[in-house]
Amino acid sequence: MIVLQVIPELDAGGAERTTLEVAEALVAAGGRALVASQGGRLEGELEAMGGELVRLPVATKNPWVAWRNVARLSAVIRDQGVDIVHARSRAPALSAKAACDKTGAHFVTTYHGTYNANSGLKRWYNSFMAKGERVIANSEFIRDHICHEHPFAAERVTVIPRGVDLERFDAAAISPDRVEALAADWGIEADARVVLLPGRLTGWKGQRETIRAYAQLKAGGAELPVLILAGDAQGRTGYVDELAALIEEGGLSGQVRMVGHCSDMPAAFALSRLVLTPSVEPEAFGRTAAEAGAMGLPVIAADHGGAREVIVEGETGWRVKPGDVAALADAIAQALNLDATALDNLAERAKARIQERFSARQLQASTLRVYNEVLQSKS
Repeated sequence: MIVLQVIPELDAGGAERTTLEVAEALVAAGGRALVASQGGRLEGELEAMGGELVRLPVATKNPWVAWRNVARLSAVIRDQGVDIVHARSRAPALSAKAACDKTGAHFVTTYHGTYNANSGLKRWYNSFMAKGERVIANSEFIRDHICHEHPFAAERVTVIPRGVDLERFDAAAISPDRVEALAADWGIEADARVVLLPGRLTGWKGQRETIRAYAQLKAGGAELPVLILAGDAQGRTGYVDELAALIEEGGLSGQVRMVGHCSDMPAAFALSRLVLTPSVEPEAFGRTAAEAGAMGLPVIAADHGGAREVIVEGETGWRVKPGDVAALADAIAQALNLDATALDNLAERAKARIQERFSARQLQASTLRVYNEVLQSKS
């Protein structure tokens, strides 16, 4: 089996990590895993697992370049004998669908987000993510969204939740050296425990609300761990300046740190006492919450989107009203005040849920099953 996954870039993110996990499974099954992308920091990992990067400008939204990509992708399909093209983003999905129509390759998509649809043109653009012979939804929440937005695709939707690499996100597998190195990079003591908000610096990820909640707790006299905001700004300098002003205004200088991209998330979780995913817009799945759960960490998530499938309120973490600073502050206080026995019980429940429902191996096996079903459907 030769599969060409198409994704704009190979930087940090849930869709990118899933691309690598599927590539790994394809190679392990004796197939070839091609990835058409502009590349990024995950290129080395792809190569190390036996995947092959086909560098193409598939992140473009320029109609002329997208039209040229039809020919480029068609050439790759023919030259490499590609059986299936798997599109993971709207930008290249139109080109990929056209290339499959020209060459006879099978077309599969994964719907990774809700995608804004504020006009007829945008809804048409989004619809290419629902035109696969099989359309993979990464949560029940996304399945419902696809069926509402693109009812023509309802019978072709398959839910395959994003998966956690249980070997990578295993607290017992994280060496003290890794934790100490990361703590040194962040300028904190190695035996410190932090509150961690992982995610790129963008307004919908909830950094504003978290800083305000922290300021509220500090004003009430609470003793708080350092709050780490770990994620790229991706050029959003205005937003970074806004967050810096909120930190200063809340008297949190030195208490809240923006540390940029973190390449060792298991070590980051090992250093953490509590993980926050308070997005003000719904996450398609909530991979960060699942990874933290696999590490046995308490998680506070916004009560919408895919997080509702990952976090069981009061049992494996907390879900709070999106954008509600007071509710977030209250949940942070509850989590930080848990005694050792309550923390241990929560950790065991969280790990058990992730192991049972959201492992990378389950994702890999389910995706390969979809590929085989697609191949057999027109054999």
